[in-house]
Amino acid sequence: MKRLVLVVGVGRSGTSLLAGVLGQLGFHIPQPEVVADETNPRGFGEPRWVVDFHTRLMRRLRVIVFDARPVAFEKTASVDDDEELRAWLAGELAQADDVVVKDPRVGWFLGLWQRACADAGARTAQITMLRHPAEILLSARKSYGDWQTDASRAAAWLNVMLETERVTRGTARAYVRYEDLLADWRGQVDRVGRALDLPLLTGIAPERAAAVDAFVDPRLHRARAGWDELDVPASVSDLCERVYGLFLALAGPEVTPEYSYAQLDEAHEAYRSLYREAEAISQPSVTAVRPRKKAAPPTLRVKVVRRLRRLTAR
Repeated sequence: MKRLVLVVGVGRSGTSLLAGVLGQLGFHIPQPEVVADETNPRGFGEPRWVVDFHTRLMRRLRVIVFDARPVAFEKTASVDDDEELRAWLAGELAQADDVVVKDPRVGWFLGLWQRACADAGARTAQITMLRHPAEILLSARKSYGDWQTDASRAAAWLNVMLETERVTRGTARAYVRYEDLLADWRGQVDRVGRALDLPLLTGIAPERAAAVDAFVDPRLHRARAGWDELDVPASVSDLCERVYGLFLALAGPEVTPEYSYAQLDEAHEAYRSLYREAEAISQPSVTAVRPRKKAAPPTLRVKVVRRLRRLTAR
């Protein structure tokens, strides 16, 4: 059985850590990878081809990684560039039975990946990393700069997380808290392996476990923040807290029978409503910075009329 694991979640949520752990446990990370830097000194676990593929699509669609617009998902869902992805994925699955793909952009194209995986005769599973949104925002500001506001990134967290949950509901998926992976990677990996039927994550050989022990460093949890350190309206931060609490229930050993997905649907609609209101209110600001259309050059007839008027006025 061929298996593809997609590591999804917002950037700076611990997706690189999870991809690295899966790589140490025997999953094939397509090469070459994005080179490590000071923001991720232990590596990103991101295939270079995947990043370039997603970046090209998102530039064409004018969608950014931290995009707060609900309509942005309508744009990415319409992409049907399957042939290029199918060819690449078939080549990677030919090299290994278990492949892991991680890129913060992958959540924007889950339908595309699921179709390509099905065409390749492989089984897809998604693992979503959870980290408190305030910590993600602080880490994003340090890693990506402050060109995008905290409020915009917080709204994007809601948009991406809620839409990803909606798209993956009913599929093979698991949620992992960043803190739990750092504190007890064995317990988290075993839970996910059993839930998603991933043999490489259960019955781990001692040498592979030792490699993961050397890779996982609890000191990686550097960005600890609360909302007081961020410039985010209460309407957005309150909704983030509500949604994060709903997601935490999905990261437990099992989802209890009392859990209501209707709460997530309600939160999703609440966010969409909030964004529609923000768009309506901010229209003058958008109009003010929109480039003005240049006046069309005068026609020959207009030029002649102007010339005659000047002559008769003398």
